[in-house]
Amino acid sequence: MSNTHPILTAQALGFQWPTLDPFLFCVHHNDHYPPGNGQLGPAASLAGRQIGQDFSQKDGWSMYHGEQVPGFPAHPHRGFETVTIARSGLIDHSDSLGAAARFGQGDVQWLTAGRGIVHSEMFPLLHKDAPNPCELFQIWLNLPAARKMAAPHFTMFWGKDIPALKADGVEVSVVAGALDGAEKPLAPPPESWAAQRDADVAIWTLKLAPGARFTLPAATGQGTRRMLYFFAGASLQVGGHLVNQHAALELDAGAAVDLLNGDTPAECLLLQGRPIAEPVAQYGPFVMNTQAEIQQAFSDYQRTRFGGWPWGSDAPTHGDVSRSRFARHPQGTDTVPD
Repeated sequence: MSNTHPILTAQALGFQWPTLDPFLFCVHHNDHYPPGNGQLGPAASLAGRQIGQDFSQKDGWSMYHGEQVPGFPAHPHRGFETVTIARSGLIDHSDSLGAAARFGQGDVQWLTAGRGIVHSEMFPLLHKDAPNPCELFQIWLNLPAARKMAAPHFTMFWGKDIPALKADGVEVSVVAGALDGAEKPLAPPPESWAAQRDADVAIWTLKLAPGARFTLPAATGQGTRRMLYFFAGASLQVGGHLVNQHAALELDAGAAVDLLNGDTPAECLLLQGRPIAEPVAQYGPFVMNTQAEIQQAFSDYQRTRFGGWPWGSDAPTHGDVSRSRFARHPQGTDTVPD
C-alpha cells in the first residue's frame, strides 16, 4: 500500500549524488570551458590546478584527470555498466575493445563493463573562438552476480533516436523504461539489469517550463525504488510538497506523483529500478559481490589489462572540429547520427 507522503527521503545534492540499488553512482558534470587552444585543451592558464586530479571547478570548470585535454584517461572497470548522457559539448571515447566514439548533444553511451574493460573519456574543446560548455550525467548501473562476468558490450544511442514526450511545457527524454506517450524505448545492452523484464529500470530526464505540470506514473514492478533528482530551477512541488532547494528525493514508486514547477525553468533526472538485492563489494572501478572477487579483479587486470590498450595514448582524442560525431563499433563498423 502506498505511503501517503510521496517523498520518503530528501538529501542535498553534492558532487556525487546519492543512489538506490540497482544504481551505484551518479554524477552531474557541468563545466563552462573557455575557448580551446587549438590542441583541444583550454586556452587558459592551468596554474593553481592539481593537474591529474583537478576537481576544483576553478573558473567554472575542471581538468579532472586530464593533463592537456580535460577528461578521464584510460581506466578499467569490472562488474557494472556506465550510462553516460551527454547533454552539451562532446566526449571522445576509446576502449580496449577497439571501439571509439565522439558523441554529445543529447547522445547516450551505454557501456557494459562485465568481466572487464578499459576506456577513456576525454572532453575535446573544439571551438577556438567561443566557449566550450560541457554537461553530462554519468550513471553506474550494477550487474547481478550471474552477469558480472559477461562479455563487455559497447552501445550508442544517438540523441535523435531516443524517445521523448513533449507536451504542455514538459519534455521527458526516455533513455530507458517505457513511458506512455513516448515511443518504445531503445533496447538496453543484452546483459544489462535493465534488459530483464521485471527489473523496471527507468532513466529519464525531465524539463519543465515555468508553471508546468507533469504526473510521474506509478512504477509497475514489485519492490521498485525511485529517486528523483531536482537539480535545476528555483522550486518544485512534489505531490503537493514544496521543494525549494536542489535535492535527491526518494519517492514512493508505487504511487503516481504530481509535479508542479515554480516560476523558473526546472530540470530533473529520474532513476528507478527493482533492487538487485545482492551484496556489493566495491573498490574504485571494480564492483563485485565479495572482497575475494575484488582481489581477483585486480589480479586479472594486472595480468591481462582486460585485453590491452590499442591506442597510442592513455588520453586519445578524435581530431579537430572537422571530425563530427561518430561511433566505431568493435566489429569495425561505423555509425553516425545523421
